[in-house]
Amino acid sequence: MKKSSIIVVVALLAVTALIGFRLASNKKTIEDRKKQPTSVNVAIPVTVTPVEEGTVSQQLVKTGNLIPFREAAITATTPGRVTRVSFDLGSQVREGAVLVQLDNKLKELSLKATELSIKKLEKDVNRYNTLLAGNATTEIQVNETKYNYEAALNQAEQIRKQIADASVKAPISGQIVRKDIEPGEFVNAGTVLGTVLDVNRLKVNVLVNESDVYQLRKGQSVRVTADVFPGKTYTGQISYIAPQGTEEHNYPVEITIGSANGLKAGTFVNVDFSQQSNQKALQIPRAALVESIKNPYVYVIEGNVAKQRKIKVGREFGDSIEVLGGLTAGEQVVTTGQLNLSDGKPVQITK
Repeated sequence: MKKSSIIVVVALLAVTALIGFRLASNKKTIEDRKKQPTSVNVAIPVTVTPVEEGTVSQQLVKTGNLIPFREAAITATTPGRVTRVSFDLGSQVREGAVLVQLDNKLKELSLKATELSIKKLEKDVNRYNTLLAGNATTEIQVNETKYNYEAALNQAEQIRKQIADASVKAPISGQIVRKDIEPGEFVNAGTVLGTVLDVNRLKVNVLVNESDVYQLRKGQSVRVTADVFPGKTYTGQISYIAPQGTEEHNYPVEITIGSANGLKAGTFVNVDFSQQSNQKALQIPRAALVESIKNPYVYVIEGNVAKQRKIKVGREFGDSIEVLGGLTAGEQVVTTGQLNLSDGKPVQITK
């Protein structure tokens, strides 16, 4: 009886051990099956498209800031003490009007003394010429007297110029926007006393690309609008087209607005040239962007791997986007499968 019990117990233990071994073996098989392939050389399937240069057909509109038609400094051309200032900030002045008067009393006295000397020398010249005719003097004396007379005339002209310069005049017509002088101050030649702007007319400078600038001509009318005056249109004229472009093949173009009509210098405006632009631009599908336009980058195929590339984007044209930098025409960019990519990852191009 005891021997039979021992046999049963041994049998039970053997069965239990066998079951445990089978469970452990099955668990290892299941875990092995759950493991993902860890090979880094597995190619990721992607689709690609080439970077292409296409024509962008749209209305030719450029933006810029209005600037004064002319700006000039009120500058002293002779030294002296200021006796009178005839302008204030905001004053409207006309070209040639006396704005600042410098003390010129000593110059006026010097001019009177020189004029008296001229009269005396003129009489001396006449007298010596008479004496020379009668052989009562020498030609050397006559020539010396003439030289002194002409030198005095020249000196008088210089003094008159200095007296005229003491009256500082407005270089252009316009509005005073800066005042740097008060009566009683002493100024030197070259001192800037104020600034005057011609704001009755305004200008705006814009850059036009090479493919469009040849369609423009000097004197051509353009439409100008400002966001601060919605619905209002101003008429401008092309007053200048640069004969030489920048390194980016853009040409400076100046537009003049003949009548400001409430516009102020510094205002942001749109210039509509009333013609279609056929500008060339690099374009890629918007789907090629991995992130948003604020942080744009794409994957470019180099050999059989994907390379991450930062780019600079411009305008949007429906499902396409303009590329301003970072790519060249003909390069292949990934349009699907980017989420599984990283820099240097092998790829397999699918159709």
